[in-house]
Amino acid sequence: MSGGLLRWPGVELLTEPRGRGMTKQVLFAGADVDVRYFELEPGGWTPLEHHGHTHRVMVLRGRGACLVEDTVRPLAPQDLVFVPSWAWHQFRAAADAPLGFLCIVPAERDAGLAPGPADLVRLRAIPAVADFLSS
Repeated sequence: MSGGLLRWPGVELLTEPRGRGMTKQVLFAGADVDVRYFELEPGGWTPLEHHGHTHRVMVLRGRGACLVEDTVRPLAPQDLVFVPSWAWHQFRAAADAPLGFLCIVPAERDAGLAPGPADLVRLRAIPAVADFLSS
C-alpha cells in the first residue's frame, strides 16, 4: 500500500474542507453504519471536534498521531482507535508521510462541534495535547 492515494473503483473521492490535506471516500453507507476511508497528506489533519456518536478507526497506511480526549498517541498501520461519544479528537499525519484510515460511524449521526475558547484552554493545559495541537 505504498505510493499514491489509496482508491476504490467506482467510489467518489471527496475533498474535505474542514481539515487540511484531507480526502474522504464513503465505501459503505448503510442503515446502521457508514464505512469511510480518510487519507491525510503529509502534515495534514482532520478537524478538532467532538460529537455524540462514537468512531472506530483502523489505520491502513502511513504514520501520524491522534488526540482522543486528553491522550495523544502515535499511529501506524494496523493500529485501532476507539473514539467515545463527546471525546475531543483529531488525527494528524506525520510531516513526511500520509495517514490513511478506515472510520466506522453510525449511519445516523450528529455534526461535529468545534472547541470554544474555554475548551482550548482546558486542552492546552495538558502538555502533550498542547504540543500535539501546535505541531
